[in-house]
Amino acid sequence: MDTQSDTATPNHTADGRGAVRTAVVVGALGVVFGDIGTSPIYTLQTVFNPDDPHPVPIGTDNLYGVVSLIFWSVMIIVTLTYVTLVMRADNDGEGGIMALITLLRRLGGARGRRTTVVLAGLGIFGAALFFGDSMITPAISVLSAVEGMKVVEPGLERLIVPITVVIIVALFAVQRRGTAAVGRLFGPVMIAWFVTIGACGIAGITRHPEILKALSPTYALSFLAGHFGIAFFALAAIVLSVTGAEALYADMGHFGRRAITRGWLGLVLPACTLSYLGQGALLLGDDDAAASPFFLLAPGWARLPLVILATAATVIASQAVITGAYSVAAQAAQLGYLPRLRVTHTSESTIGQIYVPWINWTLMVSVITLVFAFRSSAALAFAFGMAVVATITITTLLFFYIAHTTWRTPLWLILLGAVPLLTVDLLFLAANMTKLVHGAWLPLLIGITAFTAMTTWQRGRDIVTHAREAKEGSLRTFIDQLHDHQPPLRRIPGTAVFLNRGKETAPLAMRANVEHNHVLHDHVVIMSIVTLPVPRVPDTDRTEVDALGWAEDRIIHVSAHFGYMETPNIPDTLRRLDPAHTEGPIDIDNASYFLSKIELKKGPAPTMAPWRKRLFIATSYITADAAEYFGLPGERTVIMGARVDV
Repeated sequence: MDTQSDTATPNHTADGRGAVRTAVVVGALGVVFGDIGTSPIYTLQTVFNPDDPHPVPIGTDNLYGVVSLIFWSVMIIVTLTYVTLVMRADNDGEGGIMALITLLRRLGGARGRRTTVVLAGLGIFGAALFFGDSMITPAISVLSAVEGMKVVEPGLERLIVPITVVIIVALFAVQRRGTAAVGRLFGPVMIAWFVTIGACGIAGITRHPEILKALSPTYALSFLAGHFGIAFFALAAIVLSVTGAEALYADMGHFGRRAITRGWLGLVLPACTLSYLGQGALLLGDDDAAASPFFLLAPGWARLPLVILATAATVIASQAVITGAYSVAAQAAQLGYLPRLRVTHTSESTIGQIYVPWINWTLMVSVITLVFAFRSSAALAFAFGMAVVATITITTLLFFYIAHTTWRTPLWLILLGAVPLLTVDLLFLAANMTKLVHGAWLPLLIGITAFTAMTTWQRGRDIVTHAREAKEGSLRTFIDQLHDHQPPLRRIPGTAVFLNRGKETAPLAMRANVEHNHVLHDHVVIMSIVTLPVPRVPDTDRTEVDALGWAEDRIIHVSAHFGYMETPNIPDTLRRLDPAHTEGPIDIDNASYFLSKIELKKGPAPTMAPWRKRLFIATSYITADAAEYFGLPGERTVIMGARVDV
């Protein structure tokens, strides 16, 4: 990982460490770069698509300008913004827009609370847009690869959509098995992919080596300045060359900044650059190749194998973004922006490999719907760019704010970097706004819908928490009353574990057991789960035990701390407790677990708009079973209900 030191080590360990680093880089190549690495399939094809509402004419000046703009867009947004700058802002090694949100939440009480809240809201919107990206990426990636069949044999065009749907269904169907076994193949396949597209690019460049002049930024600038009316609209398609840039940051926690940087600079960037230059060279000599410059760049005998390899690469690209959607959803649930979701860990060795069934099947239905609705990668491209550039713009803005407030970077230096980079981002955003009626509305609609659901859940959760606290009453007062035998009750053998939201209030299930049944177990553990804005919590900081002032009553409170990347397991956590701190050993194998279930009803109080109340209650139905989520044994779990008006 990139946290390892570069200091000298004995020779007998140096080779092993080098092998580990190489394996990490190969793994990163297989997971992180799938999306951005398959962008050459459709970027230039989309720029010169004659069906575009603002078509870019094919000509020598335009070709040099477009290829130059693609290269420098990749350099500015991916290499400079993400690899050089944004990836320095990590949350205990984790990256992604959720990491930026947690960093902002830490600043909430320190300074500029209103500004922090607004920026955190923007971050949540960026995370919501990622769900749109997760729906569009598999559709456009697999479609663009399968469309290569019509280059090999035009009569196969009618089979493109059915084959795409079959591949997508198979892709989502195997998600529950996990990516551990398949993941070992991802790296070599993507290495073969990048070597292949780089070689095809070199072959194209040898035909018209003058295309190398497009590497000069003067061609990009002169195209923007001299043909702004054309160049501006071209930006809406050129942005496709940086799709997947956010994956470099989001997957940083799995592979480390150093491995991602090496993979990008050492193989991915050169291969993609050669592919774009080669396609540009092909178009210099043959305007008709604009229909599919990526596949036509390969010799005739290699096109069918290239279609197969491209399909494998796009499936890998889809796999990466699907896994990213699982991670974003799981982290959002841990931070209180989504209900508790059922999360399955699919690897014993890699904590980041998870499967979220509800997200999986929702994505599958959405992706298939997009394939049938748009039917071509060119049509989907109008929608694709909006989600990407909006997320990039939000990420850049949050990064510079954190750099100024957390790292104390001087304002003049922040402005020196932020103004030009945000200008580039906003220029791309403005260009994509011109595609609003042609499909760009789709990711915005998905993002707004997800954002509304997430913020509504957060607001409704706060309302329910306050109402619940009023019903529960003070835990300290309740324990003092029990000590004074008010009301009188009978202690029965065994251990009872009551899950509670904190240490301030009494568990509803415990209060109901005392007030209605007049019994209490001999050993009582009140347990609260605390999700911290960090990815993982070390075992040494996992629990805090409080005897609640009356040790002889054998009623204790345990606070269990988990990071937002972790799934709580209550029995396992209790097993790790020191009996000296729990008023004797806890009989985990025979303990009874009590959960308080809340039934939500739409109430008359003006807490939220009526439609948001209905949305909140509807969203609550996807909440995962608490016993399963916390790892509780079903045969020894008791659920007691209470009603709360929203």
